Amino acid sequence: MRAAFVKTVGSLDNLEFVELPEPKPGPGEVLVRLRAAALNFRDLIAIAGGYGKRQKRDNLVPLSDGAGEVVAIGSGVNKWNVGDRVVGCFFPNWQSGPATEAGLSAALGGSVDGVACEYRVFAENAIAAVPEHMSFVEAATLPCAGLTAWVATMAVGGVAPGRSVLTQGSGGVSVFALQFSQMAGADVIATSSSAEKLEKLRSLGAGNAINYVADPHWGQTAQKLRPGGVDLVVEIGGGGTMGQSLQALRIGGTISVIGVTAGARHDLNIPVLLMKNAHLHGISVGSRDQFLEMLRAVVLHRLRPVIDRTFALADLRTGLEYLKSGKHVGKVC
Repeated sequence: MRAAFVKTVGSLDNLEFVELPEPKPGPGEVLVRLRAAALNFRDLIAIAGGYGKRQKRDNLVPLSDGAGEVVAIGSGVNKWNVGDRVVGCFFPNWQSGPATEAGLSAALGGSVDGVACEYRVFAENAIAAVPEHMSFVEAATLPCAGLTAWVATMAVGGVAPGRSVLTQGSGGVSVFALQFSQMAGADVIATSSSAEKLEKLRSLGAGNAINYVADPHWGQTAQKLRPGGVDLVVEIGGGGTMGQSLQALRIGGTISVIGVTAGARHDLNIPVLLMKNAHLHGISVGSRDQFLEMLRAVVLHRLRPVIDRTFALADLRTGLEYLKSGKHVGKVC
């Protein structure tokens, strides 16, 4: 089978394509013919070796998010049939409950091989059914960006009618967070870098939109739009945006921290954190139980992921470079 391959992590220059033996399912496993994959910012970090000792550093098949159909079943499997459309779990060992060292030990496309290949073996409890109304490409967007946004807004953020949410940018997690918040009846303030992107975010349900390039004090602006501040900030920027996120937050509000696209470190203003009685919660995707919960909501509301562009597997590097450019709205697949 054909697969993307990083012999030694460190750079996109190390990305190549190789022929690998087609795997076979063992007891309790299924073989999936992968039909689509979605790209995430963390894929760039993994290929660069940015997760250090917590990732596979040699002979890595990248990408975490893939969907396809079951083509073979190992002994003892009774949950799946050949032909079932399935999508993989980001953390195959994290089945339920809070995060643990064991649950986070295997991350597709990071500490273990991912889905940038034609076939992959999964444990029978490391996949989920593709929603009937979705294509393979749409389903492939769900394991990382979709679930991260779900946990950030619903499980941690407690988003509900009458609540207010601030999202940052137009990437996959931010767009999903907007969609889930709008689906729950919350008021969304979206930030982005261009008028074109902001118009797209408004069309998806953002009640207000702020250009963070034109308005570097967007946190103060958001606080004025929602007197007292917002209930939840979905923080994807990290070090470069945390100060403005705290400014936007109401007293007792929550910041779901899920990314570091604007920097990994920030000189946190502790007095502001204390005076705000702010809750900072780090998000590492989620468990399979949370994934199944999200899928039930997605099916009920017939939610459709926003797909910006798709590329052929052979053009994976071009797709990753496009993702890195930040020109997209929604998901690159």
